[in-house]
Amino acid sequence: MAALKREFRVSLWQSLKRQLRGAIPPAIFLALAGYFAWNATRGDLGLHAYARREQDLLAAQATLAQTDAERAAWERRVRALRPGWLDADLLDEQARTMLNLAQPDDIVVPYGPTNRLY
Repeated sequence: MAALKREFRVSLWQSLKRQLRGAIPPAIFLALAGYFAWNATRGDLGLHAYARREQDLLAAQATLAQTDAERAAWERRVRALRPGWLDADLLDEQARTMLNLAQPDDIVVPYGPTNRLY
């Protein structure tokens, strides 16, 4: 009876060893596949990071467009003040603003001491 139990334990252990040996390669493969799948979606160069970079790019492009428009407006104003191309209305507006003068028919909007134009 003891020999039968011992033989049963040996055959059971050999069966478990055989099954474990057969299960190790697929487990390693699944671990590697899981690692690469996680990095493909959540890693530094994954899909989520790509979406964040796209959002950052769109925000930067919007800021660039706004800055370009502001720069173009300032370039037009500066060009209008050059000696060869003097815009009388812009010069009048600039002089009134800097000298704090107004004509009787002008509408004056007062600014507080912290909200200066220049």
